[in-house]
Amino acid sequence: MGRKKKALPVIEDVEITGIAAEGKALARIRWRPEDEGNIVLFVPYAAVGDVADIQVDRKKHSYAEGHILRLKKASPTRCAPFCRHFGICGGCKWQHIGYDEQLVWKRRQVEDALTRIAKIDIPEVKPVLGSESVTEYRNKMEYTFSSKRWRTWEEVKSGVEFEGRPEALGFHIPGAFDKVLHIDHCSLQENFGNEVRNYIYEQAGSYGWSFYDIRNNSGLLRTLMIRTSSTGEKMVLVSFGADEPDRIAEVMGCIDARFPELTSLLYVVNLKANDTIADQEVRLWKGREYIEEEMEGLRFRVNAKSFYQTNSRQAYELYKVARRFAGLEGEGEARPLVYDLYTGAGTIANFVARNASKVIGVEYVEAAIEDAKVNSRANGIDNTEFFAGDMKDVLDDAFIRRHGVPDVMIVDPPRAGMHEDVVKTILRAGPQVLVYVSCNPATQARDLALLDARYKVTDVQPVDMFPHTHHVENVCRLELRKDSENTERQDI
Repeated sequence: MGRKKKALPVIEDVEITGIAAEGKALARIRWRPEDEGNIVLFVPYAAVGDVADIQVDRKKHSYAEGHILRLKKASPTRCAPFCRHFGICGGCKWQHIGYDEQLVWKRRQVEDALTRIAKIDIPEVKPVLGSESVTEYRNKMEYTFSSKRWRTWEEVKSGVEFEGRPEALGFHIPGAFDKVLHIDHCSLQENFGNEVRNYIYEQAGSYGWSFYDIRNNSGLLRTLMIRTSSTGEKMVLVSFGADEPDRIAEVMGCIDARFPELTSLLYVVNLKANDTIADQEVRLWKGREYIEEEMEGLRFRVNAKSFYQTNSRQAYELYKVARRFAGLEGEGEARPLVYDLYTGAGTIANFVARNASKVIGVEYVEAAIEDAKVNSRANGIDNTEFFAGDMKDVLDDAFIRRHGVPDVMIVDPPRAGMHEDVVKTILRAGPQVLVYVSCNPATQARDLALLDARYKVTDVQPVDMFPHTHHVENVCRLELRKDSENTERQDI
């Protein structure tokens, strides 16, 4: 028999002093009296100013992880979580922290990334633009059907035999692909989402519709997507794990009858092993194949596979910051040539087009580029041009020679940031102004360090898209350095 693991200790009266980049609270503790320095202790669901006894769950050389065993003194920034599923489903992990305090730590996260990782001169980081709505702010939610409902630790400890239906319709437990927590109420989307989800769950029980078993890749009901828009339009898409036309018609007919206000009612038959519908045929049951978002009179079509910022109101604030940082105020011939890299469905490109002579958009996902073109046509915008392909392959010197050296470049890359080859091309092109929109300040900081060879950061504005989470968007404005304006463009 192997040696029994030594039990990890409970550390008493720990004061929480900060929040780490990934959202967990932290404290610094002396692990052993003889140790010279402190180690970092990460604690989820704690607030700065808490004093608590912490059960250590994991110990590494330079850090430890634990959870609150007893809260001795609550932080003045603590508040009561509003969701009954808080702490279990894995979302909204900062509900216990007041919103103003959340914004303080999001700003500090940006400051830390830009100073610690980028190690460049930056101006003062502006206060985070907070979200007007801190609940019901998401326009898209996705849920999973499961034939085996996840039981919470409290249910297990109670010793009571499980009562109620064994199926679940809700969210995956963090880190567990086959475990789904049943959700009664979610405050992330307007209550219409709860009505749809709970209705389908109830009808499934009445009609005997089977729920998906992920391990056996079987079962009728698989996933559910609900989209709403700022225009009041609504979309529901049901993904089925079995091709049973009569049953599918039964499900879709029930939803149609109960929610006649739906703009778009869709379904997918997905028989493969993973849940993604990107490679699946979306079938229209009733209504249109898309819903529409609106921004300053522009209408944007959003279909089942489209990417659109999930917080519509804050997306508008984010795009206004990007437009302001770009300085798009010229008229006629004075209007600048703009490149919009990682353009997605062309939302930013179309949003700034009226202030540009032309906007060139580039995006990896071909379907998104088709959406971008449709959005331009639908809004009567004729000064945009969109190209699909891997950014590092599309955006080369020949592409820039062909379409013109941009006066302004807007980049909004995925969480991984920009490929080094893309950064090098930007440096050679040397647009006068570069606006960098990022959902990950750490990778943004890495890229800014490379761009520092020719650019100076002149403005930094974080924007909160996701209240009650540690995530934060950040927009940086960069100007071409005066001593660098004419040094490298001849290489293009």
